[in-house]
Amino acid sequence: MNYLQGISQKETRTKIDMEARMRRGLPTKKSIHGVKHIIAVASGKGGVGKSTLAINLALAIASFRHRVGVLDADIFGPSIPRLLNLKAEPQTSEKGDLIPLANFGVKAMSMGFLVGEDSPIVWRGLMESLNIFLLTILVMKALQQLLHQVQWGELDLLVIDMPPGTGDTQLTISQQIVLDGVVIVSTPQDIALVDARKGANMFTKVNVPILGIVQNMSVFVCPNCQHKVHVFGQNGVLKTSKEMGLDYLGDIPLDADICELSDFGTPVVVTKPDSFNAQCYKEVAKKIMNKINLEN
Repeated sequence: MNYLQGISQKETRTKIDMEARMRRGLPTKKSIHGVKHIIAVASGKGGVGKSTLAINLALAIASFRHRVGVLDADIFGPSIPRLLNLKAEPQTSEKGDLIPLANFGVKAMSMGFLVGEDSPIVWRGLMESLNIFLLTILVMKALQQLLHQVQWGELDLLVIDMPPGTGDTQLTISQQIVLDGVVIVSTPQDIALVDARKGANMFTKVNVPILGIVQNMSVFVCPNCQHKVHVFGQNGVLKTSKEMGLDYLGDIPLDADICELSDFGTPVVVTKPDSFNAQCYKEVAKKIMNKINLEN
């Protein structure tokens, strides 16, 4: 499929989806001004390394000379500020839109920039004092600001780091903006794969293409003797992708280097760009770029 065919199919799919949504009385999906492509990185379960994958993929794609932004859609537990070592409060434009912060050549916006690292404590207090309906309104209002009141400028790609699960945030984003597709992340562990299936099925039901699935923390290699240990099981994601008819995008190893560099806000793709770990992220990034017709 060439570039023009890909664009045509995307426009046709979007038009059909929008018409169906209008018949059901749902809000019309919007594009984000200046952004050419939008993908989401999602997982059915927390703790599978989704945010670390999202950041390293964004940095890998940026290394191919693309203009990339990252939107942290996790209102309750934002991770992007720490992963990119960003702590300042964003400025606002003359129109009142938020201006993203940037590091390593990637723009970023997160609720963590607005409320700080102690935000989960604030949200827990709200949950105790408000009913769930009012809390949902507050969360959706915050999400609306992140989706439609950020001045990204010109971007080739916006990567949305979804919160774990299949809740209101996932549905809202799927219903309000045009996504090129979603990348599902899972460890090989059976319990994680059950939730990964749920996540993939949810996006399929709301007509968001599944770009593929990534197996994270696939294997631990002893740095001393090079012995391989499959801590969370072996090839579980590969088997699941075949069963569900999803493309298998690749493996990311379980490595202390990835974890430590992420915690310091210096992701492995930019800190050690020639390392094996960085190359794993770049290989996955290339497959995603090909799928959305973003040139290498």
